[in-house]
Amino acid sequence: MTRTRSLEFNDIQGLVTRGYGNLPAASYLLLSIQDGKKARKWLNRISKSITYADIRPVEQAINIALSYQGIRKLTNDPAIADTFSDEFRAGMNTEHKRRILGDEGDNAPEHWLWGGPATEAVDCLLLCYAKDNSALDMLVDDLQKNIAEQGIQLIEKLDTELLPGNKEHFGFRDSIGQPFIQEFKPEQAAERSVPLGEFLLGYNNGYERYTRSPTVHASKDPDHILKPSTDNSALHDLGLNGTYLVFRQLSQDVQGFWKSLKGYAETVNPSEIDTSSETQIKEEAIKLASKMVGRWPSGTALVHAPDKDIPDIENQDDFTYHAPDADGRKCPLGAHIRRTNPRDSLEPEPGSEKSLAFSDRHRLLRRGRPYGQAYDASVNPEIYLSDLEKEAAPKPRGLHFICLNANIGRQFEFVQHTWSNNPNFNGLYKDPDPIIGSRTMNQLKESQFTIQQPVRCKLENLPAFIQTRGGGYFFMPSRRALEFLLA
Repeated sequence: MTRTRSLEFNDIQGLVTRGYGNLPAASYLLLSIQDGKKARKWLNRISKSITYADIRPVEQAINIALSYQGIRKLTNDPAIADTFSDEFRAGMNTEHKRRILGDEGDNAPEHWLWGGPATEAVDCLLLCYAKDNSALDMLVDDLQKNIAEQGIQLIEKLDTELLPGNKEHFGFRDSIGQPFIQEFKPEQAAERSVPLGEFLLGYNNGYERYTRSPTVHASKDPDHILKPSTDNSALHDLGLNGTYLVFRQLSQDVQGFWKSLKGYAETVNPSEIDTSSETQIKEEAIKLASKMVGRWPSGTALVHAPDKDIPDIENQDDFTYHAPDADGRKCPLGAHIRRTNPRDSLEPEPGSEKSLAFSDRHRLLRRGRPYGQAYDASVNPEIYLSDLEKEAAPKPRGLHFICLNANIGRQFEFVQHTWSNNPNFNGLYKDPDPIIGSRTMNQLKESQFTIQQPVRCKLENLPAFIQTRGGGYFFMPSRRALEFLLA
């Protein structure tokens, strides 16, 4: 069934339409609701400051998301909370989800700093942004003022650290390859658009249908805060203009990453380089790392520049895989970006519109930010490789991965399990995603990375460079839905 309706930007939280790049300072507040009645009053006051998509903030922004348990505590009505999706209600740390997401061994939820079975449950997430650190401190201090008296407990304040050149901690440019949504930028009609309903409930998704949305019986909404469901006049749509938010704190072992790549550079193809030349070893290490990522540190895709980095390519995301690189000679078949967005490369009809549409049904709208001090202020892999003994022990750093999607199972969980963790992706064998993939799927050690060309080789016994340190599923409600939940 299809649905057509005009967008109400003043009902959609701002993080859906923009990442607040003009607000470089950000912190995330993880909150526990101790007293639902008091917390509703406090959140009602906070809700007056929530930033919606009809305004581009220049000083600060606040967005809010709630966990399944948080919604139950606020509404005191399990019937309302239980209309949300199965994945959202189950959460991220069940035995089943651990197997799907690869959260086993060192990544197991028992080791998490938050969101695990041994930590306080996170009921509410406040995402705070400001023009600078001073303004952010004032905003966060104001939000935390006397919260214990308001039935709220602060579990954790997660800070962020934007790195130069929009890079992540390994030294590669990030935030490229975001899905283009026509409704958010109607003036840019030339780009391929992913259906709005892949990210926002209440609109057509990639199947020209609408994703299951939480609802309430009309009798529970006597003031008609919510709009009626288009399927059943007896129900009101709680999910309309809302989205599911996935949050994972991922630590990055920068020193271990580049030590490993340097080691592979010295041993994988010794006949190709002069192993006595430090310059050539560095170049080879960066090249191998770029093959793992699928992009050079500048962000240029290997499909555009397979042999060396060409930073000045105008559109770094304008490419497909099938025609220029079906066999992975430019960008390896198991590279990180080739897995998380396969574009037109997958069977049964690679190179076709069907293949592109299939990939588009699993896209994620990324809104995360790095945290922790850079290994070097330059965030330059060449500088990293010049001093791999800079730290006696790794410092806390990584990525607060945040993504928005309308269907957690079909989007985030599918990408992580079926594309990133899958050792047999794209016809490979024992090859998980070299960056974010689990190394121990199905209790088996799957830890190699295959490079197809120019000389076919394998990086074997690939260590894990990323560790999950926390996580959870949240729902980011619309203005109407938030008003209803706090009524």
